[in-house]
Amino acid sequence: MNIYKIALIPGDGVGPEVIDEGVKVLETVSELDGTFRFEFTRFPWGCEFYSEHGKMMDDDGMEQLSKFDAIYLGAVGFPGVPDHISLWDLLLKIRKGFDQYINLRPIKLLNGAPCPIKEDPAIDMLVIRENSEGEYAGAGDWLFKDKPEEVVLQTGVFSRKGTERVIRYAYEEARASGKTLTSISKGNALNYSMVFWDQVFEEVGKEYPDVKTASYLVDAASMFFVLDPKRFEIVVTSNLFGDILTDLGAALTGGLGLAAGANINPEKIYPSMFEPIHGSAPDIAGRELANPLAAIWSASQMLDFFGHEAWGQRLLSTVESLMVEKKVLTPDMKGQATTKEVGDQIVEMLHN
Repeated sequence: MNIYKIALIPGDGVGPEVIDEGVKVLETVSELDGTFRFEFTRFPWGCEFYSEHGKMMDDDGMEQLSKFDAIYLGAVGFPGVPDHISLWDLLLKIRKGFDQYINLRPIKLLNGAPCPIKEDPAIDMLVIRENSEGEYAGAGDWLFKDKPEEVVLQTGVFSRKGTERVIRYAYEEARASGKTLTSISKGNALNYSMVFWDQVFEEVGKEYPDVKTASYLVDAASMFFVLDPKRFEIVVTSNLFGDILTDLGAALTGGLGLAAGANINPEKIYPSMFEPIHGSAPDIAGRELANPLAAIWSASQMLDFFGHEAWGQRLLSTVESLMVEKKVLTPDMKGQATTKEVGDQIVEMLHN
C-alpha cells in the first residue's frame, strides 16, 4: 500500500475549517480505493503563530516540511500582520525553497456554478503560471527613503532557465491533452522581460509543431477572458499576470469559494503544495460559513499529482453534482449548509 505523507498547514481564519473537510474527503477516497492511504501531520504556522512567536513558521520549518510528499495549505492572513510578511515569510518561502515553479490554476465553469455572464459560456482552461521568479522575485531597491528624491525600484527577474521550463511544461501539457496553447505577455510595453518571454515561447514552440498556439497582450487577454473565454484552453503566463488573470477567471466560474491551486515541483525532488486560493476571511471564521469546495477541488489536484487521476476526476464530478442538486451549499452559493455539512455530503456522495 502506498502511504502519502501530507503536511497540513491549516493557517488562519477559515483555513482550518476548510482543510478539515478536505482531509475528511481524502481519507474517504483512500478508504474506498484501498491501495493507498494518507498520513497527516498538522503544523500550527501562520499569522496567529507569528503574533505569538514573531515568525510565520519554525526556524527549521523548511527542513521539517522537506520530509513530506505534499503540503496542504488552508489560508494565511490575519488583522495586525502585514500581508507582505504573511506572503514572503510562509507562502513564497515554501514556493521558492521547494522550487515549486509551476502553478496550476484550473479555470473551469462546472455545471451548477454561478456565472456573472448571462449566457453561461463554456469555460474550461488551465492556466500555467510561472511561480518562482518574475515580478515576485523580490529584487529591487528603495532609495532615499522618506526624502523628496525618494525612488523605488521593483525588478522583474526572468531567467532563461525559469522562463523556458514553464513554457516547455505548458507545451507538454498542450501536446498531451491535444489542446491549444496561448501565451500571455506584454511585449509592447515591457521591452526587456516580455520581449524575452515572447522570444522563448517562439523558440520552444519550434520543437512542438503539432501544438496550435496563440499570443495575447495581457490587456487584450483580460477582455477576451470575459467576452470570449472559449478561445483559451491551456494558458501560460508570468507570475504577476497569472496571479491577476486567475482571480478574474475565478470570478467567472463561481467565485473564490471554488478556486483551487497547485504549486508543483514537477521533478518531485521537493514536496508540492495544494491550496484553496481564497483568503482567511477572519470575519466569518469559527462560524462554519466558509465554502470548502475550493479546498476539496485542490484535494482532487493532489490526487492527480499522485497519479490517481480517476479519483481526482471522480471527486471533481462529485463537487459538480453537489452544485447541480443545490441542496447542500454554503451561504456564498445561496445555500444554508455549514462547512462541515458540505464536506459530509461530498463523503456521502462518494460512497454512493
